[in-house]
Amino acid sequence: MTDDKGHLSFLEPLRRYVPLVTWTIAVLVVLLIPLKIISLDYLPGDDALRHAAKAVNGKPWSEILILNPVYKMDHEFGWNWLLTEIHVWENWDAEKLVIFSVVALFILVNMAGLLWLKRPEAWLVTLLATIILSVMPQRFMLGRPYLVTVGALITVLFLWRTRRGAAPQKTALLAMITAVTMSVFFHGAWYLWVLPVAAFFLAGEFRWCVALGLCCVAGVVIGSALTGHPVEYLIQALQLAFLAVGTHLTQRTMAVELQPFGGDYLALSAVGALLVLRSLVKLKSIPLTRDPAFWLAGMCWVLGFKVGRFWDDWGWPALMVLIASDLQSLLETRLELDSFKRLGLVCAVALATYLGVTCDSGSRWTSSLTQQYLTADNPDLDGWMPDEGGIFYSADMSLFYQTFYKNPTGDWRYMLGFEPTWMPKEDFEIYHKILWNFNDSKAYEPWVDEMKPADRLAIRGGGGGAPDISKLEWKYGVSGIWIGRLPRTNSVPLRTTK
Repeated sequence: MTDDKGHLSFLEPLRRYVPLVTWTIAVLVVLLIPLKIISLDYLPGDDALRHAAKAVNGKPWSEILILNPVYKMDHEFGWNWLLTEIHVWENWDAEKLVIFSVVALFILVNMAGLLWLKRPEAWLVTLLATIILSVMPQRFMLGRPYLVTVGALITVLFLWRTRRGAAPQKTALLAMITAVTMSVFFHGAWYLWVLPVAAFFLAGEFRWCVALGLCCVAGVVIGSALTGHPVEYLIQALQLAFLAVGTHLTQRTMAVELQPFGGDYLALSAVGALLVLRSLVKLKSIPLTRDPAFWLAGMCWVLGFKVGRFWDDWGWPALMVLIASDLQSLLETRLELDSFKRLGLVCAVALATYLGVTCDSGSRWTSSLTQQYLTADNPDLDGWMPDEGGIFYSADMSLFYQTFYKNPTGDWRYMLGFEPTWMPKEDFEIYHKILWNFNDSKAYEPWVDEMKPADRLAIRGGGGGAPDISKLEWKYGVSGIWIGRLPRTNSVPLRTTK
């Protein structure tokens, strides 16, 4: 039987549960996506590994890396503190800490967007569109503390949308202070909060601009104070940033994520699609020129030509807020909140989002399965890992991440860590020359001349022959990696040991 609207009358009592079921489905998708990806033995390739290894190691970076005098304290203090505490409480090894980092931070970022929406399916569609247009969902799975800042940014942008046209209330001010505090304490890049403040100014939201500015000041003070070294923490963050982007003679020798991008034309097409949608459907959306998220995305797109992370960490999240907001407006005009059609759409969107994000296209989630690691407990490498007190030389940051992750308690230090400009000046110049000359063997000679018997030099290359450095004897350690050490006898140095 149907009523005068064509609804099945016996289902009418169940309509009131549609919003709850919709929310349940959306939250489950956000929870299941990282768990599914982790079940594929996914492993991020960089900082999540070294954060977990440091927690197990328990030493400060100055006892793990060879550092210049500028680096005096942990620049991501809160995150390393949290992982260390979890390691102590739960006795988790590095692998479990990486899994925690990846899953927890993916959920944090997506919940920061999901929980502000009346139509949570709008965020699922946004997530699906983003995995098609960019690598952002992959960046959400990196397990790195910058995701705390991304979550804080999304919170601030959505918070403004709930109070647009009115001055921020005390609860909003408290939420913004908390968001910035968490960002500063866990991530450390406090100076970048000038970007959303500028975006509010350009959007003409002057009350919110002033309020956010003051909240940022309060958050920076509280977040840095929690480290126990408030002044040093803030000053060092600026010094390290200037070193990272201002020391290289050419951008190609910088860390990949600090290099400029080439302009994300697919993102521009997404903005164009929003404009078309607004025009065709007559959405009651905030004009782009009055929207801080639009200005932030625009600024960061331009700044991406200098450093790509402006766009990845600040621009794309702002664009996702824009997309989700317009999609929500569209859904509100087309489907009733308790409509069974809406429930059917949510189920379809949830399935598509789950399959789209967890899809292993291009081995994006399983590329690490074939990775081989240098480990101290490998009998084939007996005598070829650094000895006690030795130094692990390499011009490949991935070798640091992988080796430190698999040997968190190794009793040696690394010349190159997670940012080359934080090495001693003379060693950075050697590293820079190696990259400048496209990893030419001769460029390694200054390091070779410094090496002691406890030290090792690792170079990534094929198995066709050892690096052309005759002062060392070589071992083809694991697939693609050669290890060099000073000869232990007066015999002719070994060149092709396998």
